[in-house]
Amino acid sequence: MIDITSILAAAVKHKASDVHMNVGMPPVLRKNTELIDMDLPAVTQQDAKDLVLGMVGPERLKEFQDKRDLDFSTTISDGTRFRVNAHYQRNTIAISFRIIPKQTLALDDLHLPPIVKELTDLPRGLVLVTGHTGAGKSTTLAAMIGLINSKHGKRIITLEDPVEYLFENDKAMIEQREVGFDCPCFASGLKHVLRQDPDIIMVGEMRDLETTSFTITAAETGHLVFSTLHTINAPQTIERIIDIYPANQQNQIRTMLANTLQAVISQTLFKRTDRPGMVPCVEILLCTSAVRNCIRENRIYEIPNIIETSRRLGMQSLDHSITEMVFKGYVDREEAIMRSSNPGKMEKTLVPENQARFVQEAVAASA
Repeated sequence: MIDITSILAAAVKHKASDVHMNVGMPPVLRKNTELIDMDLPAVTQQDAKDLVLGMVGPERLKEFQDKRDLDFSTTISDGTRFRVNAHYQRNTIAISFRIIPKQTLALDDLHLPPIVKELTDLPRGLVLVTGHTGAGKSTTLAAMIGLINSKHGKRIITLEDPVEYLFENDKAMIEQREVGFDCPCFASGLKHVLRQDPDIIMVGEMRDLETTSFTITAAETGHLVFSTLHTINAPQTIERIIDIYPANQQNQIRTMLANTLQAVISQTLFKRTDRPGMVPCVEILLCTSAVRNCIRENRIYEIPNIIETSRRLGMQSLDHSITEMVFKGYVDREEAIMRSSNPGKMEKTLVPENQARFVQEAVAASA
């Protein structure tokens, strides 16, 4: 019998980000992007089934066996919470745990651009935080909600699958609804949320047409709405939203998105070279009139150039952020080149003689 509490406690102690369990293998930790085998016996199918049963109970176990996937959360005795996904692979149960820090980090501690703070003061519209799985989207959103909670007497409703960071009311009044428990699905929660008098709505993920449609409608009705998407940059984010819709509705959604979208924060995590840990590199798109026209007129291909020429407004490309982190000594040069959108250009940019000029341009852009 696997002692899951000890395994999860060990993950917390070693500052891992994830724990993975596959039948026929010992549990595996992920720490700073690297996978580390734990010195434990291999997980059996019965072990995995017993673990899921112990965490969710017989009713949801049956749901898992029918649907073959289940998202939920669990907590160990020291109060640490985990986001959990149980799934099947090769007809055996596999389980992935993501550690949720006990305290919401402040935006200042996340190495995010200053403009992100300003987005929390918006009166209405849609703000999207995007990136690949494990890019820190939930952490960024939680920090933004935490900042609003400390500053504004707003009513905030979150819809999450599952609830991750737990908030205590400060100046704001916060309701956190978990899909599967407090509402049957994102679409149902969003359908009714407008009757619950929110000022701010946070949707864990825009994962399908119905959820996306309700999310944009909520932003159209004068609410400030935050959500996430699994996209790697701002133009791809806009294209993904439009492509979710049938062809005969895409002109309409371009207009709706042009009117409601306020900003896209696209981030990816890099392993730090100066000390253990991770640091985000971030692309920022702000919806100026030029950007809104590009969305409305289906000229998404022009947005990268607008980002590059609008640094004074707070915009920045992902490659610009990567360059900054290399020159600050946070990110490895070779990894930066490999993961940039234009490796050849990045290699030429990251020569030592460019560092002083880059710093001067950054200062001038923020002046």
